[in-house]
Amino acid sequence: MTFVEQCNLIFRQSVEDYHKTDDVDATMPNPYKEGSIEYDLYKKNWIDVVQWHLEDIIRDPHIDPVSALALKRRIDHSNQDRTDLVERIDSFFYEQFHKIEPKKNARINTESPAWAVDRLSILHVKIYHMQEQVGRKDVSAEQHEKCVEKLRVLNEQLEDMTTSINDLLKDYAAGRRIMKVYRQMKMYNDPNLNPVLYAGGKK
Repeated sequence: MTFVEQCNLIFRQSVEDYHKTDDVDATMPNPYKEGSIEYDLYKKNWIDVVQWHLEDIIRDPHIDPVSALALKRRIDHSNQDRTDLVERIDSFFYEQFHKIEPKKNARINTESPAWAVDRLSILHVKIYHMQEQVGRKDVSAEQHEKCVEKLRVLNEQLEDMTTSINDLLKDYAAGRRIMKVYRQMKMYNDPNLNPVLYAGGKK
């Protein structure tokens, strides 16, 4: 099994595990050993699927402003957790590939491997929920056909991304790509870098 096939397996498992309760407050039942890459992959997808549902909830037109603000804070925190986890997964890739001598014509990729894996994880969440829409019986034939077509495209994207990430990792291993990791350097959650925060909310 390739690394990307393993990702797909773990992501599907996480999405299905979440929907056993379909509760954004459910405890994550991560079956993998903490500290392993499998654990991080499962946790990554669990964050994605929970956040998918938080984004649904916050769009309720009847949500009260206090609850909406609390939910927005939770989504912000989730986004930071997601970024931190992706960067940890990139450290895993960096340890694997950074000592490989690049070929003379080696290229730099536009995104790190973990951010590609991040998109793959979110794609699994999209596919699960589009499949739900395809199975609805309370919609018009036109809407059903639109969802069928969207699901087809998403599954095609899954195949393409699986192939692309697999090829990318092969390129790193063969020295055809240069392994580099650029951290996100997000500033808005940092009390030392966000002017509103270090000014005590006076700006």
